[in-house]
Parts: sequence; structure tokens; C-alpha cells
Amino acid sequence: MRHVRGLFASLLVPTTIVLACAVAPAAGADTPTGQMTWAVHVSLAPTWFDPAETSGIITPFMLIYALHDAMVKPLPANPMAPCLAESWTVSPDGLVYEFVLRKGVKFHNGDAVTAEDVKFSLERYRGASARPLRDSVAAIETPDPSRVRIRLKR
Repeated sequence: MRHVRGLFASLLVPTTIVLACAVAPAAGADTPTGQMTWAVHVSLAPTWFDPAETSGIITPFMLIYALHDAMVKPLPANPMAPCLAESWTVSPDGLVYEFVLRKGVKFHNGDAVTAEDVKFSLERYRGASARPLRDSVAAIETPDPSRVRIRLKR
């Protein structure tokens, strides 16, 4: 057994040194530039691609954020950064939110994103597993094709 450990150690040390030298950056090497692609491999049921069907755990949200957009998103410098909405207002009582959609946003097939599409998505999500949304929203209105108004119950 002692012989096997010694043999293993004698092979491990040179292999580690060779690998370290092979992957170590050359002295004075430039900092990498360009675009980095980050890939995550997960096995998910097809329902996890649908925000109305997801269970709410972190893995599906990595995919949902990559495939779907939101009205606003939290970013490091801004907790409510514009995304689909270019601007929004909140009523003084905090019960009415009105979002103005960014112009020129299109679905993957080239169709324009409209207020009716946003309303459909929110109502569909509200009818599924999103209890806080279902319990809090009184109405979703579309005053025109580029505005969505959300009225809260309380």
C-alpha cells in the first residue's frame, strides 16, 4: 500500500506542475477582451420555460430571465431599471401603476409587443401559481396600444 501511495504521489506532482504551466498565462500577457459566452446545462421540464408554470425556484428563473423580458428589472445601479417599459408612473395612493412600453420591441417572429400582449401575459400568470399577484391586482387595463395600467386592491 505504501508503494502505491508513493507511486501515485510521484506521478501526481509532475502532472500538476505540467498542467499548471500549461494553463498559466504567459508573463506580460494582455487581459482577455471580447465577448464571453456563459453556458449552463440543466435538465428541465418544458413547463419551466413558462413563467406561469414555474415553481419559483432559482434554476428556472435563470432561464426565464434569458428568454422573457420584464417591464422593469433590478440592476446593480438601479433597483427598477426600464426594460419593456420605457417609463412608468405611480398614483399618489400607490394603487395604480401605469407603464409606457418601449417603442420598437418585437417578439421573436417580428410582431410588435403591445399593451394587449402584456395584459394577456399578466392575466395568464395571475391565473396560475402567482397567488400574491392574483390576490393584489384588481384590474389590468390597456388605455392604448403602448400603455398598461395595473390597479391594485390595496
